Amino acid sequence: QLVDKLTRANREMSFAYDRTIEGWARALDIRDRITGEHSQKVKEWTLILAQAMGIRDLEELTQIRRGATLHDIGKIGVPDQILNKPGPLNDEEWVIMRQHPNYARDMLNPIEFLHPAMDIPYSHHEKWDGTGYPQGLKGKEIPLVARIFAVVDVFNAITSERPYSKPWPVQKAVAYIREQSGKHFDPDVVNVFLKNFDRFK
Repeated sequence: QLVDKLTRANREMSFAYDRTIEGWARALDIRDRITGEHSQKVKEWTLILAQAMGIRDLEELTQIRRGATLHDIGKIGVPDQILNKPGPLNDEEWVIMRQHPNYARDMLNPIEFLHPAMDIPYSHHEKWDGTGYPQGLKGKEIPLVARIFAVVDVFNAITSERPYSKPWPVQKAVAYIREQSGKHFDPDVVNVFLKNFDRFK
């Protein structure tokens, strides 16, 4: 009975953690003027792509789900006039915007149970060719889950309505993902994404 009670208590605590995480993400979506559909889609698509890439461990998939949910949590530290600017950002504004992965790291680092979920919030703006941020990581220096998430996030962003841009047609978005293989994106991840494209709806 004691083991059953402990198991149930751990399950309930984990559930409470996840509801809290989802609440943070919804709060950010409201502030960032993004629909909840965006957060839900990128989370679901990231899990699909991660499994297609061979990730099967349930604990790892749980951490990927948490990381995808919290991917832009660092934008809480970005001023509203930059976050919701209808036009392109200037150089000074980009300097501030590019700090949001560092803000995410600083916010999540004190929360020990979220350490395994840190790779996506901190590293999903790194690029395969080393021109990304915040660390300028290159190739397989970038954590695999961040490389997976980057493809999903960019595809969803360019095909969605945003304050600063209109959605692209799907064919144009797919062509862009393919063109950025080996530049922005890991070529292996792009290949798996394209092979499984019918699942991303």
